[in-house]
Amino acid sequence: MRIENGKAYDVKIAYVGGGSRGWAWGLMSDLALNEDMNGSVYLYDIDFEAAKANEHIGNIYNTLEGTKSEWRYFASKTPREAMTGADFVVISILPGTFDEMESDVHTPEKYGIYQSVGDTSGPGGIVRAMRTLPMFEEIARYIKEFCPDAWVINYTNPMTLCVKSLYDTFPEIKAFGCCHEVFGTQKLLCRVLEEYLGIKATREQIKVNPVAVNHFTWLTSASYQGIDLFPYYAQFCEKYADGLPNRTDNNWMNNHFACAGKVTFDLFKRFGYISAAGDRHLAEFCPGKWYLESPERVREMKFGLTPVSWRKDDLKNRLERSRKLLSGEEKPGLWATGEDGVKQMRALLGLCDLITNVNIPNVGQIPNLPLGAVVETNAIFRSNELKPVMAGEIPASIYPLVSKICTEQEAVFEGIKNRDLEAIFNAFASDPLVTCSLDDARKLFYEMVENTKKYLKDYNL
Repeated sequence: MRIENGKAYDVKIAYVGGGSRGWAWGLMSDLALNEDMNGSVYLYDIDFEAAKANEHIGNIYNTLEGTKSEWRYFASKTPREAMTGADFVVISILPGTFDEMESDVHTPEKYGIYQSVGDTSGPGGIVRAMRTLPMFEEIARYIKEFCPDAWVINYTNPMTLCVKSLYDTFPEIKAFGCCHEVFGTQKLLCRVLEEYLGIKATREQIKVNPVAVNHFTWLTSASYQGIDLFPYYAQFCEKYADGLPNRTDNNWMNNHFACAGKVTFDLFKRFGYISAAGDRHLAEFCPGKWYLESPERVREMKFGLTPVSWRKDDLKNRLERSRKLLSGEEKPGLWATGEDGVKQMRALLGLCDLITNVNIPNVGQIPNLPLGAVVETNAIFRSNELKPVMAGEIPASIYPLVSKICTEQEAVFEGIKNRDLEAIFNAFASDPLVTCSLDDARKLFYEMVENTKKYLKDYNL
């Protein structure tokens, strides 16, 4: 890689999970629309044929009208080939298959436990972590061997524990986790700004101070050009306490899932701070009787329980689209995803400065959460430098909720690191969503472990 006249040439990106039919295509589009970088993307996936298909699709982007930079795509059979000499490593994997995720999400329903996502917290998130973290330990070892100086961008959930595992395995790693949930809240604040002050703004113009942990992030301040938005947001919450009419999440990755904001608004009225994630995620971090007690309660709160059957059907649709792209029946489209990944790369190469929310270990940016725990705050991106913004303490009103989740995540991590099933179970049984008896929690845990044991070979089951 070299930088000349404000442009970066021959940048190498290693994409772990490069057979993806969603995130990978989004990155391809964002790279093609970027004007001051070019280079190569090496796609590594345990499904080599999927990576090979994306090699072909990625190279089509160079032929599209509107493409602003050239990127060459290569499917790699080994991590060594993909990572050696990489400037950036992007991690976006599905740990297991949707069959395992089906168990994560739906097995707890036998015990009256409902999950709206099931990939970060709750029983589903914990069991998903059990099969994911050993994979991340392996990825971290590859990075240490083949590209120790690369910047590592993780998109895989459970975000907090994945990033924690990378740092634990390779302490010198330069890794961070990216999530777009805060972006959606900034967009909502744009609506507040326009509705009450008649000002149109972009989400980047809404300055926020996020704190806490991924998917349970809170804003302790929000402003536009010095205007405090909290008083207007309070009015907005009162006006739309029963939910925003006809609202769906407009994010490109989540536009299938309805959400009216009732959970978000309710949390603001309870605690006085803005919860900065979608209702489906927020509900899973709260006590199980609050918003996820039953499907009827979920409907009352106007968000959705996303069935894994939908994800399986959606995969069929994406596989069919992949076939059409490969055959030439369809051309890939150019669109800006709204993700910050390419902006972050540009900033780390010294092409711009950037402040955005990321997930990295706590070195004091949130003083009243454990040091070393992975937390979500803003960070400053500059040339080969990433520094967390000192976000301040978790406010007292939300501290009991956040600290419980943070310390549970730390306990889950230690249990998985040591392959200690009893330690993992103890964290599992104390999760806010696990509302059944202790005996039933144990039955549920071991049934879920049995359903995913194909990926738990080093747990001595």
